Amino acid sequence: MVVEFECRTRLSTPVQRSFDLSRSIDLHVTSMAASRERAVAGVTTGLIGSGEEVTWRAWHFGVPLRMTSRITEFEEPASFVDEQVRGPFRSFRHEHGFMPDEGGGTIMTDRVRFVAPLGTLGRVAELVIGPYLRRLIEQRNAHLAASVR
Repeated sequence: MVVEFECRTRLSTPVQRSFDLSRSIDLHVTSMAASRERAVAGVTTGLIGSGEEVTWRAWHFGVPLRMTSRITEFEEPASFVDEQVRGPFRSFRHEHGFMPDEGGGTIMTDRVRFVAPLGTLGRVAELVIGPYLRRLIEQRNAHLAASVR
């Protein structure tokens, strides 16, 4: 079962700065401290770029997980896409979009689409994993917004 959702967040920084903040491995790690997420391979610090990979290790639902993502599309400063190349999902795609707003800031849009690891988990993914991932994205985005105030 395919699960999709979208989150929009206003950042007070211009598009280029917002684009860079969203690519920051270091800022992502601090935003996900509750799940003990850390970058363990590939790009482990600084800004991730086109074609690069990062392997994350984190604890979710009391289970240690590893996921390797690659930046598969990159149009600075308008958008980039990261996709799972190894990990717990059958597929996972996260589109990051950045548009200027009227106040000189940025509207950041996150579009997530994933398929659960097992077909029988489809309903669980829809009811549990989807909302959980949405909260993680919203938490990360709130952290980004707070870091630029």
